[in-house]
Amino acid sequence: MADTEPQSGSSTEDDAANAPATFSFVVPKKEISMVPDMGKWRRSQAYADYMGFILSLNEGVKRKKLTCEYKVSETVEKLLDLLGTLDRWIDETPPVDQPSRFGNKAYRTWYSKLDQEAEALVATVLPESSAPAAQEIAVYLKEAVGNATRIDYGTGHEAAFAAFLCCLCKVGALRVDDQMAMVFRVFNRYLEVMRKLQKTYRMEPAGSQGVWGLDDFQFLPFIWGSAQLVDHPTLEPRHFIEDKVVNEHYPDYMFLECIKFINEMKTGPFAEHSNQLWNISAVPNWAKVNQGLIRMYKAECLEKFPVIQHFKFGSLLSVQPVKP
Repeated sequence: MADTEPQSGSSTEDDAANAPATFSFVVPKKEISMVPDMGKWRRSQAYADYMGFILSLNEGVKRKKLTCEYKVSETVEKLLDLLGTLDRWIDETPPVDQPSRFGNKAYRTWYSKLDQEAEALVATVLPESSAPAAQEIAVYLKEAVGNATRIDYGTGHEAAFAAFLCCLCKVGALRVDDQMAMVFRVFNRYLEVMRKLQKTYRMEPAGSQGVWGLDDFQFLPFIWGSAQLVDHPTLEPRHFIEDKVVNEHYPDYMFLECIKFINEMKTGPFAEHSNQLWNISAVPNWAKVNQGLIRMYKAECLEKFPVIQHFKFGSLLSVQPVKP
């Protein structure tokens, strides 16, 4: 188990007990409407809490396999049921016949079901003491699955799911000893559902940089996946471009699972369709890969106005400046 200290975004038992009294829950809304507002985001309590949460999980999964033993709490089981419901709805909402190959409009039908049910779904995960938080937290769940107008999905939507988990920590539904299950069970299941959405409805990559981006859709599993591989006795970064290594080890490592998905979805030489990842394969060790990906995530996702303009702020992830 990971014995990391609670950081910003993680909850202690005391926090959990006091959560309903601490927050006056609101419906989160956008606050970053122009490029100069980005400074407000970087100084915000939300940014500090979000990054603290990402880094805390990063420490929690270092040197751990997906298949290792860890605690699975009742809340984690409920989250898996919630994601299972989203998965089932995809099966119940097949793609429609349409002229355009991408952006199948059946996605909008699927999304409207989530839009209607999100608050009720979130309520099933929350302890009774945190029930009033359902409306606020449900907004992040709805933001986490893509955009119904554009029928696209990208790292901003992925960030909304991490924010969703962060909020569940803040109200005490998830605890520090849920860290490994949050990444290995909940986030991994979320990835499965998102990949199914992307494939079923042919969703466009939101804000994709094409060959110059890390990946069309995801970023966080590469960060946490590289943390898993830190100090691995045999697997080095140069090995992940070998199909044999990927196929043998992907059940244990999130990073290799992502590479496997890319290999299934893209054709041609890896160096051409995934140039940034190809460059990472030349980094000498996984610790350097992990540090570099965290820097890249801040620069390419969290510092980019087109991504952050969609982020929503409430009482749990506040736009107010960090208290000195």
